Amino acid sequence: MYITLRPWTIDDVATLTEYYNNVNIWNNLRNYIPHPYTAVDAEKFINTQIEIFPTLNFAILNEDEIVGGIGITLLDDVYIMNVELGYWIAEPFWGQGIATIAVGLMTQYVFETFAINRIVAEVFDYNKASMRVLEKNGYYLESVRRKGILKNEFLYDDFVWVKQKLY
Repeated sequence: MYITLRPWTIDDVATLTEYYNNVNIWNNLRNYIPHPYTAVDAEKFINTQIEIFPTLNFAILNEDEIVGGIGITLLDDVYIMNVELGYWIAEPFWGQGIATIAVGLMTQYVFETFAINRIVAEVFDYNKASMRVLEKNGYYLESVRRKGILKNEFLYDDFVWVKQKLY
């Protein structure tokens, strides 16, 4: 297994569309990502990302195959020293340690590339595997927002994980 990150390209539209249409992936994503997810949605996302430098969102590759995605959102106002991390692994590749490696790579990239102090990742309470990925990468559980997430018409706890840059 050789995990790398690379910027999304327009050639990735079909793969991104296929993976995002898996309801088990979508159940762990924010609601602003449409479901069903169309090729037009994928094209719009990728075309937007191509214009951004430094890169904020990457495809996760195992060898040359896309197996997921990872990215950050730059925060502003009083949160300007923070970014929010998000990631997903396509279901056929769950349980192989790919997310752990990808989060490690992204964490290093973010701290080397952006003038920030903290990376924040929010995890829905039923996604224990994602919490373990963050823990393995040195993130700590900062808080739990009880019933802070509404997903699929149900309220869930929101686990907030953080990694701070050590100066």
